[in-house]
Amino acid sequence: MIGKLKGIVDSTGEDWVVVDVGGVGYHVTCSRRTLSALPAQGNPVTLSIETKMSEEAIRLIGFSSDGEREWFRLLLGVQGVGTRVALGVLGALTPMDLARAIALDDKKAVSAAPGVGPKVAARIVAELKDKAPAGAGLAVVAAGNGTEAVPASEPMRDAVSALVNLGYPQAQAAGAVSSAARRLDEDASAEALIRQGLKELAR
Repeated sequence: MIGKLKGIVDSTGEDWVVVDVGGVGYHVTCSRRTLSALPAQGNPVTLSIETKMSEEAIRLIGFSSDGEREWFRLLLGVQGVGTRVALGVLGALTPMDLARAIALDDKKAVSAAPGVGPKVAARIVAELKDKAPAGAGLAVVAAGNGTEAVPASEPMRDAVSALVNLGYPQAQAAGAVSSAARRLDEDASAEALIRQGLKELAR
């Protein structure tokens, strides 16, 4: 199984790139976003790879980061989502935007991706609600009259992880930690956030 390719951009197409690795060209299917981030032809590139094997062929799917690849794997676990739809979602939304949409139950944002209808978008949001990759680092915080998902600090991420390990759902843990952060100092430690987060969950 190929997990990473490091070589030179040989050529690109609508949804693919050929990466030259030591004189061997690997044809890699990519999302629109990954393709747009590639360096110019002849320049070095490194892609995280998901290898898809079937009776007909071995297909390489490329991503600009391991985090994007992890989201791809999660999307494939949703009923009705195949490779084309998953790449469409990741082409329309960054991993952070996707995590934000799921955290805020924003099905409209997900359905804006090509090939994703309202029903599939609803399934993506529902089934991935508590499955965000550990590196997503989101917390749901108050913002004016509504809520907003924002990147969390390292102590906040550690606190969310600790609460998840205690059995709380990801979204619930993130909400409790963000509430705790608002009550405490900006430089509060993970331990303090965990203690206050548990109090928030007990309310």
